[in-house]
Amino acid sequence: MCQACSINYDQQNAFAERMVDIMNSAAIALMVSVGHRTGLFDSMAGRAHETSMDVAKHASLNERYVREWLGAMVTGGIVEYDPESQGYRLPAEHAAWLTRAAAPDNIAVSMQFIPMLGNVEDEIVECFKNGGGVPYTSYPRFHEIMAEESDQSVVSGLTEHILPLADGVMDRLNSGIDVLDVGCGCGHAMLELAEAFPNSSFTGYDLCKEAVDGANNTAKKAGLSNARFVQRDLTAFNESASFDLITAFDSIHDQKDPAGMLAGIAGALREGGVFLAQDIAGSSYVDQNIDSPVAPFVYTISCLHCMTVSLAQGGVGLGAAWGKELALEMMAEAGFTSVNVGELEHDFLNYFYVCTKDS
Repeated sequence: MCQACSINYDQQNAFAERMVDIMNSAAIALMVSVGHRTGLFDSMAGRAHETSMDVAKHASLNERYVREWLGAMVTGGIVEYDPESQGYRLPAEHAAWLTRAAAPDNIAVSMQFIPMLGNVEDEIVECFKNGGGVPYTSYPRFHEIMAEESDQSVVSGLTEHILPLADGVMDRLNSGIDVLDVGCGCGHAMLELAEAFPNSSFTGYDLCKEAVDGANNTAKKAGLSNARFVQRDLTAFNESASFDLITAFDSIHDQKDPAGMLAGIAGALREGGVFLAQDIAGSSYVDQNIDSPVAPFVYTISCLHCMTVSLAQGGVGLGAAWGKELALEMMAEAGFTSVNVGELEHDFLNYFYVCTKDS
């Protein structure tokens, strides 16, 4: 029987409907990012129905653009519209997931990754044809977005949820220890800890000079003399027994040499030291990720950022979807003899690896 004769047309039509839905959802994602960056969601929250002119006025924005944006939000089911009054309203139930006041539950923050990744599509297509990678310099807003994302996923629960996963670390921080964050970005996690634990010293390493300079400026303005940030390529990371706690928040998988970095971390820990790593929850096997609610997003951001920035440096291109199985294998090979994988009830996106080694 020919392939055309065996087609299930109900299934074919259902798939077409799904593709249209994907196209619409992608468009809404772009407009949600715009709504976040322009402050429209924040401005509309808690208000009754308003005309587009009033919405624009309260947000100090151009009415014509606001009106078109509202059209996308209404037809996308995010904003309510009253035809009689020609008024728009952001329901409180939606504002709870879209405003800065809703942090750490503001999903609009993550929507910014969609337009950022779209900006490098041409370069990624060339990589599909010729290999290689796209460098960090092609992502001008990456550290800004990651800092905002980190504020929600890491900083907001750092002392209450994440650090307690490692037994005894909070007491040691209070007493005074040396802490290193690898791939620190804008340094928000270390700045938070430097303020909370003045007896401890905090260092951040990152490849990006702009991020490191910003972190040092923030530390200086806040009067945090126990925090410093250094521009450093972690490919040949090699410091002997220098730190009591090393952290890596969503930074291992996009390194040029993640295995070498893990080995360097193990060597840089003093006796009794702890390595605490946050990374994407998931399996190393694609079939085990099918039911994950964010698997398509993870594979996409991996292909369009995490994997390719590593390949751009001549690296291995591990990617965000490296998975727990490979992570545990690589951590063991790096010299960690005990690795506990923690999960937080409110965070379905991440695993937290608490790693130690024998004395």
